[in-house]
Amino acid sequence: METNWSLLLQILFCLALLLGQARPDPDPLQDYCIADNQSPLFINGVPCIDPNKAKPFHFTTSVLSKPASTNTSQSGFNVRAINTVDLPGLNTLGLTMSRIDIAPKGSVPPHSHPRASEVTICLKGQLLVGFVDTSNHIYQQTLRPGDLFVFPKALLHFLYNLDSRVPVLLVSGFSSQKPGTQFASMAAIKSIPDIPDEVLKNAFKITNEDVIRIRRNLGG
Repeated sequence: METNWSLLLQILFCLALLLGQARPDPDPLQDYCIADNQSPLFINGVPCIDPNKAKPFHFTTSVLSKPASTNTSQSGFNVRAINTVDLPGLNTLGLTMSRIDIAPKGSVPPHSHPRASEVTICLKGQLLVGFVDTSNHIYQQTLRPGDLFVFPKALLHFLYNLDSRVPVLLVSGFSSQKPGTQFASMAAIKSIPDIPDEVLKNAFKITNEDVIRIRRNLGG
């Protein structure tokens, strides 16, 4: 059979485009791009201010130094992520950080970050962390102050405070300016509009009553 070189070249070109789009955050084309958070433009990132207007305060923030209330979530945790409003100099650098406070016996439920890998360091307390790979194999570890753990990009993972008295404090770094977060339970049960009940019943082998009860427990 004669090779269709034209078709093959078109396929290779399309694959190259797809691979190019699958990269992490694009590299900046200048030393820095201080975020112009007042700009009306909607682009992939945040527009830059005039580089000549850059100041030292654009590159520093203390927002992660403040404890966050863990009473605002059903699972007993609070995540404070840095954004370009807190730290304008972060824009286009392809990274961000967050502070994670977990109440005694609280947890950050199974979730994923579709656009970033995460490395977390335990600063206070003792917790169990883990992730599940695409073969459904779980890798979990107990962390104590000073210990680090890496969660690969887009894989489902969790954090659980083992102590019934002492809260946990962690700081995480991400390989994207906007890593995104998707909680497995909320995505499955609390989507807008709802995933059809028949799909959920078949996936989780549960009844109509189970679906209603779980939605109610999640705030629906």
